[in-house]
Amino acid sequence: MTPTRFHYPSPGFSIYWETGNGKKLAKRLIGSFPEKAEIEQFIPRLFETDQLADQVIREVYQKQGFKQADQWINQLLDGEKIAGIPDSLNQLVAEITTKPIWLNEELLEQGAMLCRRAGSLGLMVLRNYCLMGGYESSAINKPLVFTGALKKGAAKRLTETTEFWVRIIGENAITNPQIGWKECLKIRLMHAYARVSILDEGKWREADWGAPLNQWDMMATNLGFSIIFLDGLRKLGMKPTEQEIRGLFHFWKYVGSLLGTPSAYLPETESDAIRAIYSWTITQAPADDDTISLALALSLEPIDGNFLPKKWQRKLVYKTHLGYNWFFLGEASCKTMQLPKTAWRIYPPIQRFFVSLSQPFVHRSENSYNRSIQRNRKTQKKIVNAYLESNNRKQITDK
Repeated sequence: MTPTRFHYPSPGFSIYWETGNGKKLAKRLIGSFPEKAEIEQFIPRLFETDQLADQVIREVYQKQGFKQADQWINQLLDGEKIAGIPDSLNQLVAEITTKPIWLNEELLEQGAMLCRRAGSLGLMVLRNYCLMGGYESSAINKPLVFTGALKKGAAKRLTETTEFWVRIIGENAITNPQIGWKECLKIRLMHAYARVSILDEGKWREADWGAPLNQWDMMATNLGFSIIFLDGLRKLGMKPTEQEIRGLFHFWKYVGSLLGTPSAYLPETESDAIRAIYSWTITQAPADDDTISLALALSLEPIDGNFLPKKWQRKLVYKTHLGYNWFFLGEASCKTMQLPKTAWRIYPPIQRFFVSLSQPFVHRSENSYNRSIQRNRKTQKKIVNAYLESNNRKQITDK
C-alpha cells in the first residue's frame, strides 16, 4: 500500500533540488540520484516502527507507571539485575548497552568533536535550518500535531531537542551509560509513548500518513542532524576536515541505532546521505496549515518565551533567527511557511566571511584545533544552560 502522503516528485521540495540549496548539495554527490522505482522500494518503511520500544511502553509504562519504569531503567543501566520485570525491558536495555561490531569509537568521538567545535554556529544551524526546515514536510509533522505540540508550545520541543543534542556530543558522552545511553533511551521511549498514544486514540489515518514516527521519517530526522547540519556549517564558513565528516556520519549512525532505527537504514558517507535525503524529500506532500502553524510557533518562540527579560531583546532575537531562516532555507521555503522577510538576513553572510577567515588558524596545529573545540564548547554550554535555566531544567556540566 502506498500512503497518499507519497508524492513523486514533491511539489515543494523539487524546487530545493532544482534551484535551491539542494542544487549545490548535489554537486557533492558521487554518482546519480535514485530514480522513482528505486525510491518506491522504501515505501514499506513508512509503515515500519520500533516495535520493541512500543512493547516496553505497553508492558511497563502503561502497567507499572512512569516512576517504577524509570527506576528500573536506571538500575539496569547501572548493571543491576532485576527479577520479575518484563523481558521487553531487559531486551531494550541490552540492545542499547551492546556496542555494535561496526562501531569505531575514535571516529565516533571525531564526529562529536565537530559538533562541539561548531559552538554557537551549530545551535543556529540546528534551530533555523534543521528544525525549521523539517516543518516544511506536512506528513512528518502530523505526530507533533496529534500529541499537542502546538498547545504545549515551540519552546518545549526546542528545549528538549537542543538539550539532547548538547548532552550527547560531550566528550565521550555518547557511550556513557548515564549520559548518552540514558538520553537516547529516554528519547526512544518518548517517541514510542507518543506513537502508542496516537494509535490508541484511534484517529490516526495510516492510509494517508503511514505509521506515526515510522522508520523512514526517523531516518530523515537523523539526516537533519548529519547531512543538513553539515551543509549548514559550510554555509556559515566552517571547513570540516574529511575525518570530521566521516566521524559525523558515524556518530549519527550510532545515535540513530540507539534511537531504534536499523543501522542499515543510516548512511555513513556524505554521498550516501545526499542520496537518502533526496529520496525522502522528493516524495513529500505539499506544506499545509499545520506546516504554517508549526513554523509560526517556532519563529515566535523568542517573543513568547522567557529567555530574555526585555521586549527589545526578544524582538531582536526573533528577527535574527528569521534572518538565518531566510539564509538557510531560501525564499521559496520561507514563503511557503509564511516566514516574514527581514533585513537581518544579511547578517549570516557577514558572519560567514569572518568564520571563513578563522578556519586556517583553527587547523594550523593540533593545539589550536583543540583550543577551538574547548572555547566553542564553553560558549555552547553557556548559551544552552542559560536557556535551560529560564525553562527550569537541569543544566549541562559534561560530567
